[in-house]
Amino acid sequence: MFYDVYCKLCRDKGLTPSGAAAKIGFNRASVTVWKNTGKAPKQELLLKIASFFGVTTDYLLTGRDTAPDSMGDLEYALFGEVRDMTEAEKRDVLKFAKFIKQQRGE
Repeated sequence: MFYDVYCKLCRDKGLTPSGAAAKIGFNRASVTVWKNTGKAPKQELLLKIASFFGVTTDYLLTGRDTAPDSMGDLEYALFGEVRDMTEAEKRDVLKFAKFIKQQRGE
């Protein structure tokens, strides 16, 4: 699943899987491993790939997005940017994200 999603995102950006690997900064041999084994990258690389393509790690792993519904999900989605945020600020960000979703009719 991961490899297929990765390739689709590469095509959407006009990149080859190896070309995207070079831009993101990892060994292109990893792409071959994913293709041949069906395995996904480790979390650190998964986060870099998600950030590069502007998608969630859920999307990379499943092909579909899931909305954050807890503080843990919010922190994971923000890649550690929440270190200096108070719990109240985190709740506000989560509320805002839910509001945006509602405005889109989701």
